[in-house]
Amino acid sequence: MSDLSLTRNFSIIAHIDHGKSTLADRMLELTQTVEHRKMKEQLLDSMDLERERGITIKAHPVTMKYTAKNGKTYTFNLIDTPGHVDFSYEVSRSLQACEGAVLVVDAAQGVEAQTVSNTYLATENGLEILPVLNKIELPNADVAEVCQQIEDILAIEATDALQVSARTGLGVEAVLEAIVERFPPPAKPQDKLTRALVFDSKYDAFRGVVVYMRLFSGSLKAGDRVQVMSTGQNYEIKEVGIFTPEMEKSKQLDVGAVGYVIANIKEASDIQIGDTLTLTRSPAEAPLPGFKEIHPMVFSGIYPIETSDYEKLGASMDKLRLNDASFSFQTESSIALGFGFRCGFLGLLHMEIIMERLRREYNLDIISSYPNVVYKVVMKNDSELEVDNPVNLPDMSNIDHIEEPMITMTIICPTEYMGDMMKLVIDRRGEIRKTDSIDGHRVMLTCHIPLNEVLIDFYDKLKTISRGYASMDYEYSGYQASDLVRMDIMIHSEVVDAFSSILHRSKAEFRGRQMCKSLLDVIPRQAFTVALQAAVNGKVIARETIRAYRKDVTAKCYGGDISRKRKLLERQKEGKKKLKKIGRVNIPQEAFIAVLKTNSQ
Repeated sequence: MSDLSLTRNFSIIAHIDHGKSTLADRMLELTQTVEHRKMKEQLLDSMDLERERGITIKAHPVTMKYTAKNGKTYTFNLIDTPGHVDFSYEVSRSLQACEGAVLVVDAAQGVEAQTVSNTYLATENGLEILPVLNKIELPNADVAEVCQQIEDILAIEATDALQVSARTGLGVEAVLEAIVERFPPPAKPQDKLTRALVFDSKYDAFRGVVVYMRLFSGSLKAGDRVQVMSTGQNYEIKEVGIFTPEMEKSKQLDVGAVGYVIANIKEASDIQIGDTLTLTRSPAEAPLPGFKEIHPMVFSGIYPIETSDYEKLGASMDKLRLNDASFSFQTESSIALGFGFRCGFLGLLHMEIIMERLRREYNLDIISSYPNVVYKVVMKNDSELEVDNPVNLPDMSNIDHIEEPMITMTIICPTEYMGDMMKLVIDRRGEIRKTDSIDGHRVMLTCHIPLNEVLIDFYDKLKTISRGYASMDYEYSGYQASDLVRMDIMIHSEVVDAFSSILHRSKAEFRGRQMCKSLLDVIPRQAFTVALQAAVNGKVIARETIRAYRKDVTAKCYGGDISRKRKLLERQKEGKKKLKKIGRVNIPQEAFIAVLKTNSQ
């Protein structure tokens, strides 16, 4: 059994682009975990999407060996975590596998919105926090100011905050020494029974499910039979190992280790994030405290463009869900789009990433319907329904009122943009609860705003208004009654269910006009006139008309009485009327994309 006092399990947490992954790169270099020739920037961001966008999407574990100045060699288990608000669930799961957190703050930007939320997550998990000021080489770095912010906003002692430059490597060794001195080793287990917490997993086409876990007590090795405590299912371990950062096979994993287990788990649904693994021959009495159930906030339909891909899409989503517990889906069908899946996401970026991963990793051609949140519908007979799809909204005459999910949002922005920020929040039906001055040139706004109003382009608008300097974070804060209506888009008098949406009555007319104008540009002209209408409760509130093609039927009519021409035109008119009765409009794929991009202003 390994010496627990020589193990340190920690995470790196920070706001987006404050240098988490770069600091992890320097640590890998200093501990010589990765050969210099194999080293590249953001090494732990292994997904193409992560490298392209310059963001961390998945938490990445890695085991390093570090010989400290006291002469002892320590095992560091580092988990690099995402910074974007949509992936805060990844952060919370990773923190439960750690005893300490390195809090990275940009010395030029200061404390940002996700810095605050990630610090709260670490504090809730009882982790030791080590503040590190990064990017001190920048000419606009203000160490004293940022230390003051850490103390004022985060209530963390910052007098001994470490100053580093992750890009150049300056001061990184001091961080490794501080990890040894300040972070506690894993707690000594009460007994020798095996308990391993599953904090992530992925699907391998050749080896089945690969389980990422932290061992809190006991040990695991190949040949052991383990039991998943939530289901009682038994499996035989084929291989155990650690991440360096590639998967490296080990003889045995001991208490305190962070590594992987490959057992004969074939189905993605057989194991859940937050499960506890224990030995079958001497099982633990109670599982480790898992993770709080995550509830998707945004719902959208995802459909294959080729109907033959439906089963492949379902199987691909099953594998993706194994690697991302916050993603959920169930089957649904649409008149316009055929068979597909109703999917739940934590936010718009999460939805975008999932769709992109389905396209790239599983080679699928897919399309999505307009995103919605979950509404609570209170009927006149006092019964309650949860509606995440506008198609399922009952008749308005039977509804007493509809409640929508609200969020408490924190916006940190430069003082000169405060007025524009407040206008943006108020335009989106939000209210400013309080304003706090962070320092001489930045303010923190706390707002109460409907989640539906933040869904599409709020983040883009926030960045545009503030020239990229503002940051935001939000947390769910319950439901609130609101004057909501269902808006349908009718094409040639037929309701297209994929375009239906639930929105506030005051926004319906503007949104309806926008959607009709977008469709006018992308739906091809027909041989008959096509009406594009937006309707609320059966009442048309906006309309655009696609004019019919007009064949020149009088082209061969040379001279003669004008009545001959009239007769031909009348006959054409009658034919168009008949076509209109039996004609159906084929809606191109671009129309769905255009409506999705018609963001509320």
